[in-house]
Amino acid sequence: MANLFIKKDINLLLADETARQTSGGGHVQLKRTLGAFNLVMIGVGAIIGAGIFSLTGAAAAFYAGPGIVYSFVLGGILCAFAGLCYAEMAAMVPVAGSAYAYSYATLGEFAAWIIGWDLVLEYAFGSVTVATSWSGYLYSLLHKTLGIQFSDTFMRFTKGPWETVTLADGSIANGFWNAPATIISLVLATILYRGMRESAFFNNLIVITKVTIIVGFVLLGWAVIDPSLWVGNPAATGLASLVPPPVLAMRRGEEIMSFGWPGVLTGAGVVFFAYIGFDAVSTTAQECKNPTRDLPIGILVSLAICTTLYVLVALVMTGVVPYQDLGVPDPVAVGVDRIVALYHWTPVAQKSLSFLVKVGALAGLTSVILVLMMGQTRIFYAMSNDGLLPWFHRLHPKYATPHIATVVTSIFVACCAGFLPMSLVGELVSIGTLLAFVLVCIGIPILRLRYPNRPRPFKTPLYWLVAPAGALSCLWVMSGLPRDTWIRLLVWLVIGFVIYFGYGFRNSKLRAKSKYL
Repeated sequence: MANLFIKKDINLLLADETARQTSGGGHVQLKRTLGAFNLVMIGVGAIIGAGIFSLTGAAAAFYAGPGIVYSFVLGGILCAFAGLCYAEMAAMVPVAGSAYAYSYATLGEFAAWIIGWDLVLEYAFGSVTVATSWSGYLYSLLHKTLGIQFSDTFMRFTKGPWETVTLADGSIANGFWNAPATIISLVLATILYRGMRESAFFNNLIVITKVTIIVGFVLLGWAVIDPSLWVGNPAATGLASLVPPPVLAMRRGEEIMSFGWPGVLTGAGVVFFAYIGFDAVSTTAQECKNPTRDLPIGILVSLAICTTLYVLVALVMTGVVPYQDLGVPDPVAVGVDRIVALYHWTPVAQKSLSFLVKVGALAGLTSVILVLMMGQTRIFYAMSNDGLLPWFHRLHPKYATPHIATVVTSIFVACCAGFLPMSLVGELVSIGTLLAFVLVCIGIPILRLRYPNRPRPFKTPLYWLVAPAGALSCLWVMSGLPRDTWIRLLVWLVIGFVIYFGYGFRNSKLRAKSKYL
Protein backbone atom coordinates (compact mmCIF):
# COMPACT_ATOMS: atom_id res chain seq x y z
CA MET A 1 0.00 0.00 0.00
CA ALA A 2 3.03 2.27 0.10
CA ASN A 3 2.45 3.42 -3.46
CA LEU A 4 -1.32 3.82 -3.12
CA PHE A 5 -0.98 7.47 -4.11
CA ILE A 6 1.45 6.90 -6.96
CA LYS A 7 1.22 9.83 -9.37
CA LYS A 8 1.27 9.75 -13.13
CA ASP A 9 3.89 12.12 -14.52
CA ILE A 10 2.32 14.59 -16.95
CA ASN A 11 4.84 13.62 -19.62
CA LEU A 12 3.77 10.00 -19.18
CA LEU A 13 0.13 11.04 -19.20
CA LEU A 14 0.57 12.76 -22.57
CA ALA A 15 2.71 9.93 -23.93
CA ASP A 16 -0.04 7.47 -23.07
CA GLU A 17 -2.38 9.38 -25.38
CA THR A 18 -0.23 8.35 -28.33
CA ALA A 19 -0.03 4.76 -27.12
CA ARG A 20 -3.81 4.60 -26.80
CA GLN A 21 -4.25 5.19 -30.49
CA THR A 22 -3.91 1.45 -31.03
CA SER A 23 -6.30 0.46 -28.25
CA GLY A 24 -9.38 -1.59 -29.01
CA GLY A 25 -9.81 -3.70 -32.11
CA GLY A 26 -6.97 -3.02 -34.53
CA HIS A 27 -5.45 0.38 -35.18
CA VAL A 28 -8.40 2.39 -33.95
CA GLN A 29 -8.32 5.76 -32.24
CA LEU A 30 -10.79 8.37 -31.09
CA LYS A 31 -11.44 10.70 -34.02
CA ARG A 32 -10.51 14.36 -33.68
CA THR A 33 -13.66 15.97 -35.07
CA LEU A 34 -14.54 18.71 -32.56
CA GLY A 35 -13.73 22.39 -32.96
CA ALA A 36 -14.32 25.33 -30.61
CA PHE A 37 -17.91 25.82 -31.79
CA ASN A 38 -18.78 22.18 -31.12
CA LEU A 39 -17.26 22.41 -27.63
CA VAL A 40 -19.23 25.55 -26.79
CA MET A 41 -22.40 23.81 -27.96
CA ILE A 42 -21.57 20.75 -25.84
CA GLY A 43 -21.12 23.03 -22.82
CA VAL A 44 -24.38 24.88 -23.46
CA GLY A 45 -26.09 21.55 -24.15
CA ALA A 46 -25.05 20.24 -20.74
CA ILE A 47 -25.77 23.41 -18.73
CA ILE A 48 -29.06 24.63 -20.20
CA GLY A 49 -31.61 22.03 -19.18
CA ALA A 50 -33.76 21.30 -16.16
CA GLY A 51 -32.21 24.26 -14.31
CA ILE A 52 -33.63 26.95 -16.53
CA PHE A 53 -37.03 25.26 -16.91
CA SER A 54 -37.66 24.36 -13.26
CA LEU A 55 -34.89 25.35 -10.81
CA THR A 56 -35.23 29.10 -11.43
CA GLY A 57 -38.81 29.27 -10.18
CA ALA A 58 -38.26 27.25 -7.02
CA ALA A 59 -35.18 29.27 -6.03
CA ALA A 60 -37.09 32.54 -6.55
CA ALA A 61 -40.24 31.42 -4.70
CA PHE A 62 -38.55 29.87 -1.68
CA TYR A 63 -35.20 31.59 -1.20
CA ALA A 64 -34.40 34.80 -3.05
CA GLY A 65 -37.49 36.39 -4.64
CA PRO A 66 -36.54 38.77 -7.45
CA GLY A 67 -33.06 38.66 -5.91
CA ILE A 68 -32.68 35.33 -7.71
CA VAL A 69 -30.85 37.42 -10.30
CA TYR A 70 -28.08 37.98 -7.75
CA SER A 71 -28.12 34.27 -6.91
CA PHE A 72 -27.46 33.41 -10.55
CA VAL A 73 -24.70 35.99 -10.83
CA LEU A 74 -23.08 34.76 -7.62
CA GLY A 75 -23.49 31.11 -8.63
CA GLY A 76 -21.94 31.91 -12.01
CA ILE A 77 -18.96 33.59 -10.34
CA LEU A 78 -18.42 30.66 -7.97
CA CYS A 79 -18.64 28.21 -10.84
CA ALA A 80 -16.31 30.39 -12.93
CA PHE A 81 -13.58 29.82 -10.31
CA ALA A 82 -13.79 26.09 -10.98
CA GLY A 83 -14.18 26.77 -14.72
CA LEU A 84 -10.94 28.74 -14.87
CA CYS A 85 -9.12 25.91 -13.10
CA TYR A 86 -10.66 23.37 -15.49
CA ALA A 87 -9.56 25.50 -18.45
CA GLU A 88 -5.90 25.48 -17.34
CA MET A 89 -5.96 21.76 -16.61
CA ALA A 90 -7.69 20.88 -19.87
CA ALA A 91 -5.24 22.91 -21.97
CA MET A 92 -2.21 21.62 -20.07
CA VAL A 93 -3.31 17.97 -19.94
CA PRO A 94 -5.50 17.49 -23.05
CA VAL A 95 -6.48 13.85 -22.51
CA ALA A 96 -9.79 12.09 -21.99
CA GLY A 97 -10.90 11.67 -18.41
CA SER A 98 -11.54 15.20 -17.14
CA ALA A 99 -11.01 15.55 -13.37
CA TYR A 100 -10.05 11.88 -13.10
CA ALA A 101 -7.00 12.35 -15.34
CA TYR A 102 -6.04 15.63 -13.66
CA SER A 103 -6.22 14.08 -10.19
CA TYR A 104 -4.01 11.20 -11.35
CA ALA A 105 -1.24 13.73 -12.08
CA THR A 106 -1.70 15.83 -8.94
CA LEU A 107 -3.06 13.72 -6.07
CA GLY A 108 -2.24 10.16 -7.10
CA GLU A 109 -4.01 7.02 -8.26
CA PHE A 110 -6.24 6.40 -5.25
CA ALA A 111 -7.56 9.97 -5.31
CA ALA A 112 -8.02 9.65 -9.07
CA TRP A 113 -10.06 6.48 -8.57
CA ILE A 114 -12.24 8.22 -5.99
CA ILE A 115 -12.96 11.14 -8.29
CA GLY A 116 -13.48 8.88 -11.30
CA TRP A 117 -15.95 6.82 -9.30
CA ASP A 118 -17.63 10.03 -8.13
CA LEU A 119 -17.95 11.23 -11.70
CA VAL A 120 -20.20 8.22 -12.29
CA LEU A 121 -22.58 9.95 -9.88
CA GLU A 122 -22.50 13.08 -12.01
CA TYR A 123 -22.74 11.57 -15.47
CA ALA A 124 -24.65 8.30 -15.12
CA PHE A 125 -27.03 9.32 -12.34
CA GLY A 126 -27.30 12.79 -13.86
CA SER A 127 -28.53 11.15 -17.05
CA VAL A 128 -31.04 9.16 -15.00
CA THR A 129 -32.35 12.31 -13.30
CA VAL A 130 -32.74 14.29 -16.50
CA ALA A 131 -34.29 11.36 -18.40
CA THR A 132 -36.96 11.16 -15.71
CA SER A 133 -37.61 14.90 -16.03
CA TRP A 134 -37.75 14.50 -19.83
CA SER A 135 -40.50 11.94 -19.40
CA GLY A 136 -42.52 14.37 -17.28
CA TYR A 137 -42.26 17.16 -19.85
CA LEU A 138 -43.24 14.79 -22.66
CA TYR A 139 -46.38 13.75 -20.79
CA SER A 140 -47.20 17.40 -20.07
CA LEU A 141 -46.77 18.27 -23.74
CA LEU A 142 -48.94 15.40 -25.01
CA HIS A 143 -51.63 15.44 -22.33
CA LYS A 144 -51.93 19.00 -21.05
CA THR A 145 -50.98 20.95 -24.18
CA LEU A 146 -52.23 18.74 -26.99
CA GLY A 147 -55.10 17.25 -24.98
CA ILE A 148 -54.30 13.60 -25.74
CA GLN A 149 -56.03 11.20 -23.34
CA PHE A 150 -54.21 8.08 -22.15
CA SER A 151 -55.46 4.88 -20.61
CA ASP A 152 -54.72 4.03 -16.98
CA THR A 153 -52.30 1.31 -18.07
CA PHE A 154 -50.36 3.74 -20.24
CA MET A 155 -50.26 6.25 -17.38
CA ARG A 156 -48.64 3.68 -15.11
CA PHE A 157 -45.88 3.26 -17.68
CA THR A 158 -44.88 6.92 -17.25
CA LYS A 159 -43.66 6.46 -13.64
CA GLY A 160 -41.49 3.99 -11.80
CA PRO A 161 -42.78 1.61 -9.10
CA TRP A 162 -41.81 4.01 -6.26
CA GLU A 163 -43.77 6.91 -7.75
CA THR A 164 -47.51 7.44 -8.05
CA VAL A 165 -49.86 8.50 -10.85
CA THR A 166 -53.41 9.83 -10.79
CA LEU A 167 -55.76 7.55 -12.73
CA ALA A 168 -58.85 8.56 -14.71
CA ASP A 169 -61.20 7.98 -11.76
CA GLY A 170 -59.08 10.17 -9.49
CA SER A 171 -57.51 7.30 -7.56
CA ILE A 172 -53.77 7.07 -6.89
CA ALA A 173 -51.69 4.09 -8.00
CA ASN A 174 -48.02 3.20 -8.20
CA GLY A 175 -46.38 3.22 -11.57
CA PHE A 176 -45.01 0.17 -13.38
CA TRP A 177 -42.02 1.52 -15.31
CA ASN A 178 -40.99 4.90 -16.68
CA ALA A 179 -40.97 3.79 -20.31
CA PRO A 180 -40.38 7.24 -21.94
CA ALA A 181 -37.26 7.76 -19.80
CA THR A 182 -35.94 4.34 -20.80
CA ILE A 183 -36.67 4.88 -24.49
CA ILE A 184 -34.99 8.31 -24.75
CA SER A 185 -31.89 6.90 -23.00
CA LEU A 186 -31.58 4.08 -25.51
CA VAL A 187 -32.21 6.34 -28.53
CA LEU A 188 -29.47 8.76 -27.48
CA ALA A 189 -27.11 5.87 -26.71
CA THR A 190 -27.58 4.70 -30.30
CA ILE A 191 -26.48 8.11 -31.56
CA LEU A 192 -23.42 8.05 -29.28
CA TYR A 193 -22.57 4.54 -30.46
CA ARG A 194 -22.39 5.72 -34.07
CA GLY A 195 -19.74 8.40 -33.45
CA MET A 196 -18.81 11.78 -32.01
CA ARG A 197 -19.40 13.65 -35.27
CA GLU A 198 -23.01 12.44 -35.43
CA SER A 199 -23.51 13.12 -31.71
CA ALA A 200 -22.10 16.65 -31.99
CA PHE A 201 -24.29 17.42 -35.03
CA PHE A 202 -27.42 16.21 -33.22
CA ASN A 203 -26.45 18.16 -30.09
CA ASN A 204 -25.87 21.33 -32.15
CA LEU A 205 -29.36 21.10 -33.66
CA ILE A 206 -31.17 20.74 -30.36
CA VAL A 207 -29.03 23.38 -28.62
CA ILE A 208 -29.86 25.89 -31.38
CA THR A 209 -33.55 24.96 -31.00
CA LYS A 210 -33.70 25.45 -27.25
CA VAL A 211 -31.61 28.63 -27.20
CA THR A 212 -33.83 30.13 -29.92
CA ILE A 213 -36.94 29.37 -27.88
CA ILE A 214 -35.37 30.77 -24.70
CA VAL A 215 -34.34 33.98 -26.47
CA GLY A 216 -37.85 34.27 -27.92
CA PHE A 217 -39.32 33.90 -24.42
CA VAL A 218 -37.03 36.66 -23.14
CA LEU A 219 -37.85 39.04 -26.01
CA LEU A 220 -41.61 38.51 -25.71
CA GLY A 221 -41.58 38.86 -21.95
CA TRP A 222 -39.30 41.87 -21.78
CA ALA A 223 -41.91 44.10 -23.46
CA VAL A 224 -44.56 43.38 -20.82
CA ILE A 225 -42.45 43.36 -17.65
CA ASP A 226 -43.99 45.10 -14.66
CA PRO A 227 -41.05 46.66 -12.76
CA SER A 228 -43.11 46.76 -9.56
CA LEU A 229 -42.89 42.96 -9.39
CA TRP A 230 -39.13 43.29 -9.03
CA VAL A 231 -39.58 45.15 -5.74
CA GLY A 232 -39.20 42.52 -3.07
CA ASN A 233 -38.56 45.01 -0.28
CA PRO A 234 -40.27 48.42 -0.64
CA ALA A 235 -38.31 49.73 2.35
CA ALA A 236 -35.00 49.29 0.47
CA THR A 237 -33.72 51.45 -2.35
CA GLY A 238 -31.94 50.81 -5.63
CA LEU A 239 -30.80 47.29 -6.48
CA ALA A 240 -31.25 46.17 -2.87
CA SER A 241 -35.02 46.46 -3.32
CA LEU A 242 -35.02 43.21 -5.33
CA VAL A 243 -34.25 41.23 -2.16
CA PRO A 244 -37.30 40.51 0.08
CA PRO A 245 -36.80 40.98 3.83
CA PRO A 246 -35.64 37.81 5.61
CA VAL A 247 -38.22 35.50 7.21
CA LEU A 248 -38.18 32.14 8.95
CA ALA A 249 -39.86 29.42 6.89
CA MET A 250 -40.37 25.67 7.07
CA ARG A 251 -38.59 23.67 4.36
CA ARG A 252 -38.64 19.84 4.44
CA GLY A 253 -39.72 19.87 8.05
CA GLU A 254 -37.00 22.18 9.37
CA GLU A 255 -36.95 25.90 10.03
CA ILE A 256 -34.56 27.89 7.84
CA MET A 257 -33.97 31.53 6.98
CA SER A 258 -35.52 32.47 3.64
CA PHE A 259 -35.12 35.64 1.63
CA GLY A 260 -32.89 38.51 2.63
CA TRP A 261 -29.23 38.22 1.68
CA PRO A 262 -28.97 34.82 3.46
CA GLY A 263 -31.72 33.65 1.11
CA VAL A 264 -29.81 34.99 -1.88
CA LEU A 265 -26.75 33.02 -0.75
CA THR A 266 -28.86 29.89 -0.29
CA GLY A 267 -30.34 30.51 -3.72
CA ALA A 268 -26.81 30.70 -5.12
CA GLY A 269 -26.13 27.25 -3.68
CA VAL A 270 -29.32 25.93 -5.26
CA VAL A 271 -28.69 27.40 -8.72
CA PHE A 272 -24.99 26.47 -8.58
CA PHE A 273 -26.04 23.02 -9.75
CA ALA A 274 -27.51 24.50 -12.93
CA TYR A 275 -23.96 25.25 -14.13
CA ILE A 276 -22.11 22.03 -13.36
CA GLY A 277 -22.42 20.48 -16.80
CA PHE A 278 -19.52 22.50 -18.23
CA ASP A 279 -16.96 19.94 -17.10
CA ALA A 280 -18.35 17.52 -19.70
CA VAL A 281 -16.43 19.60 -22.25
CA SER A 282 -13.13 18.48 -20.77
CA THR A 283 -13.98 14.78 -21.24
CA THR A 284 -13.74 15.25 -25.04
CA ALA A 285 -10.06 16.30 -25.05
CA GLN A 286 -8.90 13.43 -27.26
CA GLU A 287 -11.60 14.20 -29.82
CA CYS A 288 -10.70 17.90 -30.23
CA LYS A 289 -8.86 19.17 -33.29
CA ASN A 290 -6.89 21.72 -31.24
CA PRO A 291 -7.49 20.89 -27.56
CA THR A 292 -5.00 23.33 -26.03
CA ARG A 293 -6.82 26.26 -27.65
CA ASP A 294 -10.39 25.04 -27.99
CA LEU A 295 -11.01 23.42 -24.59
CA PRO A 296 -10.66 26.68 -22.59
CA ILE A 297 -12.87 28.41 -25.16
CA GLY A 298 -15.52 25.70 -24.86
CA ILE A 299 -15.53 25.77 -21.06
CA LEU A 300 -15.47 29.53 -20.45
CA VAL A 301 -17.65 30.70 -23.35
CA SER A 302 -20.39 28.18 -22.55
CA LEU A 303 -20.35 29.34 -18.92
CA ALA A 304 -20.65 32.99 -20.01
CA ILE A 305 -23.51 32.29 -22.44
CA CYS A 306 -25.46 30.23 -19.93
CA THR A 307 -25.01 32.74 -17.10
CA THR A 308 -26.38 35.48 -19.35
CA LEU A 309 -29.38 33.37 -20.37
CA TYR A 310 -30.14 32.37 -16.78
CA VAL A 311 -30.08 35.99 -15.59
CA LEU A 312 -32.32 37.18 -18.45
CA VAL A 313 -34.85 34.39 -17.92
CA ALA A 314 -34.91 35.12 -14.16
CA LEU A 315 -35.52 38.82 -14.82
CA VAL A 316 -38.39 38.09 -17.19
CA MET A 317 -40.07 35.48 -15.00
CA THR A 318 -39.97 37.61 -11.85
CA GLY A 319 -41.01 40.65 -13.90
CA VAL A 320 -44.21 39.13 -15.29
CA VAL A 321 -45.24 36.74 -12.47
CA PRO A 322 -45.16 37.45 -8.70
CA TYR A 323 -42.21 35.44 -7.37
CA GLN A 324 -44.48 33.75 -4.80
CA ASP A 325 -46.29 31.99 -7.68
CA LEU A 326 -43.17 30.48 -9.24
CA GLY A 327 -42.67 27.53 -6.89
CA VAL A 328 -43.98 25.01 -9.44
CA PRO A 329 -42.27 22.33 -11.57
CA ASP A 330 -42.81 24.34 -14.79
CA PRO A 331 -42.28 28.05 -13.94
CA VAL A 332 -41.44 28.95 -17.55
CA ALA A 333 -44.85 27.64 -18.62
CA VAL A 334 -46.44 29.83 -15.91
CA GLY A 335 -44.50 32.77 -17.30
CA VAL A 336 -45.65 31.99 -20.83
CA ASP A 337 -49.29 31.90 -19.74
CA ARG A 338 -48.90 35.29 -18.09
CA ILE A 339 -47.14 36.81 -21.11
CA VAL A 340 -49.89 35.59 -23.45
CA ALA A 341 -52.54 37.04 -21.13
CA LEU A 342 -50.75 40.41 -21.07
CA TYR A 343 -50.65 40.44 -24.87
CA HIS A 344 -54.36 39.44 -24.95
CA TRP A 345 -53.68 36.67 -27.42
CA THR A 346 -56.23 34.04 -28.37
CA PRO A 347 -56.37 30.60 -26.73
CA VAL A 348 -54.90 29.13 -29.92
CA ALA A 349 -51.91 31.45 -29.68
CA GLN A 350 -51.51 30.58 -26.02
CA LYS A 351 -51.47 26.86 -26.76
CA SER A 352 -49.02 27.39 -29.62
CA LEU A 353 -46.56 29.30 -27.45
CA SER A 354 -46.92 26.78 -24.61
CA PHE A 355 -46.24 24.02 -27.13
CA LEU A 356 -43.06 25.74 -28.34
CA VAL A 357 -41.79 26.30 -24.80
CA LYS A 358 -42.30 22.65 -23.87
CA VAL A 359 -40.60 21.59 -27.10
CA GLY A 360 -37.69 23.81 -26.02
CA ALA A 361 -37.71 22.14 -22.61
CA LEU A 362 -37.63 18.69 -24.22
CA ALA A 363 -34.80 19.81 -26.51
CA GLY A 364 -32.89 21.19 -23.55
CA LEU A 365 -33.26 18.02 -21.53
CA THR A 366 -32.40 15.84 -24.53
CA SER A 367 -29.07 17.55 -25.07
CA VAL A 368 -28.24 17.27 -21.36
CA ILE A 369 -28.85 13.50 -21.39
CA LEU A 370 -26.75 13.13 -24.55
CA VAL A 371 -23.78 15.09 -23.19
CA LEU A 372 -23.87 13.43 -19.76
CA MET A 373 -23.93 9.94 -21.26
CA MET A 374 -21.08 10.92 -23.57
CA GLY A 375 -19.06 12.17 -20.58
CA GLN A 376 -19.65 8.92 -18.71
CA THR A 377 -18.37 6.76 -21.56
CA ARG A 378 -15.18 8.87 -21.80
CA ILE A 379 -14.55 8.56 -18.07
CA PHE A 380 -14.90 4.77 -18.29
CA TYR A 381 -12.61 4.82 -21.34
CA ALA A 382 -9.87 6.74 -19.49
CA MET A 383 -10.06 4.59 -16.34
CA SER A 384 -9.97 1.38 -18.36
CA ASN A 385 -6.95 2.61 -20.33
CA ASP A 386 -5.13 2.93 -17.03
CA GLY A 387 -6.05 -0.64 -16.09
CA LEU A 388 -8.39 0.36 -13.27
CA LEU A 389 -11.46 -1.03 -15.04
CA PRO A 390 -11.75 -3.82 -17.63
CA TRP A 391 -13.05 -3.71 -21.25
CA PHE A 392 -14.15 -0.08 -21.50
CA HIS A 393 -11.03 1.07 -23.37
CA ARG A 394 -11.97 -0.95 -26.45
CA LEU A 395 -13.04 1.07 -29.48
CA HIS A 396 -15.47 0.04 -32.19
CA PRO A 397 -13.50 -0.95 -35.33
CA LYS A 398 -15.83 1.05 -37.62
CA TYR A 399 -17.20 3.94 -35.56
CA ALA A 400 -14.10 4.48 -33.35
CA THR A 401 -16.26 4.97 -30.27
CA PRO A 402 -15.88 3.32 -26.85
CA HIS A 403 -18.77 1.01 -27.72
CA ILE A 404 -18.61 -1.30 -24.70
CA ALA A 405 -18.64 1.69 -22.35
CA THR A 406 -21.56 3.14 -24.32
CA VAL A 407 -23.59 -0.08 -24.14
CA VAL A 408 -22.98 -0.56 -20.41
CA THR A 409 -23.75 3.10 -19.66
CA SER A 410 -26.95 3.07 -21.72
CA ILE A 411 -28.25 -0.12 -20.09
CA PHE A 412 -27.51 1.27 -16.63
CA VAL A 413 -29.16 4.63 -17.36
CA ALA A 414 -32.17 3.06 -19.12
CA CYS A 415 -32.84 0.65 -16.26
CA CYS A 416 -32.33 3.16 -13.45
CA ALA A 417 -34.43 5.80 -15.23
CA GLY A 418 -37.18 3.22 -15.57
CA PHE A 419 -37.62 2.41 -11.89
CA LEU A 420 -35.72 4.89 -9.65
CA PRO A 421 -37.48 8.07 -8.42
CA MET A 422 -35.80 11.31 -9.46
CA SER A 423 -35.68 12.61 -5.87
CA LEU A 424 -33.45 9.71 -4.82
CA VAL A 425 -30.65 10.31 -7.31
CA GLY A 426 -30.80 14.07 -7.87
CA GLU A 427 -28.72 15.16 -4.87
CA LEU A 428 -26.14 12.42 -5.46
CA VAL A 429 -25.35 14.08 -8.80
CA SER A 430 -24.53 17.36 -7.09
CA ILE A 431 -22.24 16.05 -4.37
CA GLY A 432 -20.19 13.91 -6.77
CA THR A 433 -19.66 16.84 -9.13
CA LEU A 434 -18.71 19.25 -6.38
CA LEU A 435 -16.08 16.86 -5.06
CA ALA A 436 -14.59 16.73 -8.56
CA PHE A 437 -14.48 20.52 -8.67
CA VAL A 438 -12.69 20.66 -5.31
CA LEU A 439 -9.93 18.30 -6.47
CA VAL A 440 -9.41 20.15 -9.76
CA CYS A 441 -9.07 23.48 -7.93
CA ILE A 442 -6.61 21.94 -5.46
CA GLY A 443 -4.62 20.51 -8.37
CA ILE A 444 -3.81 23.90 -9.93
CA PRO A 445 -1.36 25.13 -7.23
CA ILE A 446 0.08 21.60 -6.91
CA LEU A 447 0.94 21.49 -10.62
CA ARG A 448 2.28 25.05 -10.52
CA LEU A 449 4.77 23.86 -7.90
CA ARG A 450 5.62 20.49 -9.48
CA TYR A 451 5.86 21.72 -13.08
CA PRO A 452 6.59 25.46 -12.90
CA ASN A 453 8.17 25.60 -16.36
CA ARG A 454 5.67 23.46 -18.23
CA PRO A 455 3.92 25.28 -21.12
CA ARG A 456 0.42 26.39 -20.18
CA PRO A 457 -1.63 27.47 -23.22
CA PHE A 458 -4.17 28.89 -20.77
CA LYS A 459 -3.29 30.14 -17.29
CA THR A 460 -5.75 30.62 -14.47
CA PRO A 461 -5.48 34.32 -13.55
CA LEU A 462 -4.53 34.97 -9.92
CA TYR A 463 -4.43 31.22 -9.36
CA TRP A 464 -3.34 31.67 -5.74
CA LEU A 465 -6.73 33.34 -5.17
CA VAL A 466 -9.00 31.72 -7.75
CA ALA A 467 -8.07 28.07 -7.01
CA PRO A 468 -8.62 28.25 -3.21
CA ALA A 469 -11.78 30.31 -3.75
CA GLY A 470 -13.10 27.64 -6.13
CA ALA A 471 -12.35 24.80 -3.71
CA LEU A 472 -13.83 26.63 -0.71
CA SER A 473 -16.98 27.68 -2.57
CA CYS A 474 -17.61 24.08 -3.63
CA LEU A 475 -17.05 22.85 -0.08
CA TRP A 476 -19.46 25.52 1.14
CA VAL A 477 -22.16 24.32 -1.22
CA MET A 478 -21.48 20.68 -0.25
CA SER A 479 -21.89 21.56 3.43
CA GLY A 480 -25.48 22.61 2.77
CA LEU A 481 -26.52 19.25 1.33
CA PRO A 482 -28.69 16.95 3.49
CA ARG A 483 -27.06 14.37 5.74
CA ASP A 484 -28.63 11.44 3.88
CA THR A 485 -26.88 12.62 0.72
CA TRP A 486 -23.53 12.34 2.50
CA ILE A 487 -24.48 8.86 3.74
CA ARG A 488 -25.30 7.76 0.18
CA LEU A 489 -21.99 9.20 -1.00
CA LEU A 490 -20.11 7.17 1.62
CA VAL A 491 -21.98 4.01 0.61
CA TRP A 492 -21.13 4.69 -3.03
CA LEU A 493 -17.46 5.20 -2.14
CA VAL A 494 -17.37 1.92 -0.19
CA ILE A 495 -18.65 0.11 -3.29
CA GLY A 496 -15.93 1.87 -5.29
CA PHE A 497 -13.24 0.83 -2.81
CA VAL A 498 -14.30 -2.81 -3.18
CA ILE A 499 -13.94 -2.58 -6.97
CA TYR A 500 -10.63 -0.70 -6.77
CA PHE A 501 -8.90 -3.05 -4.33
CA GLY A 502 -10.49 -6.09 -5.93
CA TYR A 503 -9.48 -5.20 -9.50
CA GLY A 504 -7.99 -1.76 -10.14
CA PHE A 505 -5.13 -1.86 -7.63
CA ARG A 506 -3.88 -5.20 -8.97
CA ASN A 507 -4.25 -4.27 -12.65
CA SER A 508 -3.00 -0.69 -12.59
CA LYS A 509 -0.73 -0.14 -15.60
CA LEU A 510 1.13 2.67 -13.84
CA ARG A 511 1.87 0.50 -10.81
CA ALA A 512 3.04 -2.31 -13.09
CA LYS A 513 5.43 0.08 -14.87
CA SER A 514 6.77 1.46 -11.58
CA LYS A 515 7.99 -2.01 -10.57
CA TYR A 516 10.48 -1.95 -13.41
CA LEU A 517 11.67 1.64 -13.05
